[in-house]
Amino acid sequence: MVQVQSSAPPASVSTTRPAIALSHISKIYGSGNTEVRALDSVSLTIHAGEYCAIMGTSGSGKSTLMNVMGCLDRPTSGQYFLDGVDVAHLNEKQLALIRNRKIGFVFQQFHLLSQLSALENVMLPMIYGGVSGRERRSRAQAALERVGLGTRLHNRPNQLSGGQQQRVAIARAIVNEPVVLLADEPTGALDTTTTAEVMDIFARLNQQSITVILVTHEPGVAKQTQRTVCFRDGKIIEDSFNGKK
Repeated sequence: MVQVQSSAPPASVSTTRPAIALSHISKIYGSGNTEVRALDSVSLTIHAGEYCAIMGTSGSGKSTLMNVMGCLDRPTSGQYFLDGVDVAHLNEKQLALIRNRKIGFVFQQFHLLSQLSALENVMLPMIYGGVSGRERRSRAQAALERVGLGTRLHNRPNQLSGGQQQRVAIARAIVNEPVVLLADEPTGALDTTTTAEVMDIFARLNQQSITVILVTHEPGVAKQTQRTVCFRDGKIIEDSFNGKK
């Protein structure tokens, strides 16, 4: 199988710098007869301001790619530059700092702390980043307002719908103004109507120059992005632009 390697952004996206640049990234588990190449020499560039979907069936390599891009896992070989920084060989403390400052994560299951309010959940990344208390509160409130939850600041997760909880998770992901927003199956636990609402939020954030990367198995979700990168057996098999601006 010929692996597709594409990096040209749509005309509407600035080409001043890549947000993410992967060069011949491999992730191998096991050895010999038990060797599994979760990623097989993948090269991929995602430019600042892109809105990209990563698609593939279970075991295709898309989740492994997300973990590598999110600095949650190290590649076996290859180079990874995040916002111009070679992160492949950073130590754990340096990786934690990169994750906090340059990456926002959104997950299928929200991962909100049940005992905290929406505002307090959104403030958490800034606590780890050493932001002062007054600024944490101000920025968290602004982030919640960006996702339409300005009137729900003091509600706890069990007082919010699934869609509202995902909005809190998105606000938490963007509060540190990350270089890239990584969303792993962000609509997987939502109904059709709520999925549409959440996708509208991602589109608006992208229009505000946030680089958004969604991992999804849903073609309908992928079609709403600018670009779709399809994986199979640890390789890119298709990389196409969807005509979105």
